[in-house]
Amino acid sequence: MSDSRARITGLLEAQGTKIVGFCAVPDNTQVIEVTETFPRAIVFGFPLSRAVLETIEDRPTLLYKHHYKTVNWMLDQTAFRLARFIEELGKRALAVPASQTVDREQQKGHVSHKYLAAAAGLGHIGRSGLVVHPECGARVRYASVLTDLEFAPDARATGTCGDCQKCVRACPAQAITDTGVDLARCLAKLKEFSKIRGIGQYICGVCVKACDGRH
Repeated sequence: MSDSRARITGLLEAQGTKIVGFCAVPDNTQVIEVTETFPRAIVFGFPLSRAVLETIEDRPTLLYKHHYKTVNWMLDQTAFRLARFIEELGKRALAVPASQTVDREQQKGHVSHKYLAAAAGLGHIGRSGLVVHPECGARVRYASVLTDLEFAPDARATGTCGDCQKCVRACPAQAITDTGVDLARCLAKLKEFSKIRGIGQYICGVCVKACDGRH
């Protein structure tokens, strides 16, 4: 492991972050609101609580909403510290928010953490459109730091969902099929869920719970 990778991995592990990947930013990556070019990315994730996910049946719960927000906050704090660490090394770094919606109708953030996670070898993109980690399935949330710090990238993930249909069967919007996700149908269900008393945001969690990494 290169010195840069070792130092970054050590920093993240000290903050309880064990899911870490390094990649070159793919050429077709869209980065919104950022005019500078960052050639590489460090992607990391926190697994979600099994106990909290078990409270979900066919819709998000208030426990899941709180947990979702808490993990996003932890990711943002970790990204901030990592970006500052890289800047102290004399390199550029941009901490990308874990869950800041820029395009509400397309449900896009500043950059796609899931596509960077796949490029960094952390998992493949599954039928649900989410990253499927080899051990945790889709039960991980991710954040990214874009940088010009030099390091050796990880190999891109090559897994597949195989014959698994858990997310297809579980989706309350019937938006997931063998060929992908109907984003319009998914968004319509998210809008419906956002009206549940106390939820107030576009979250679901049903397909996340269904994909536990075991086919």
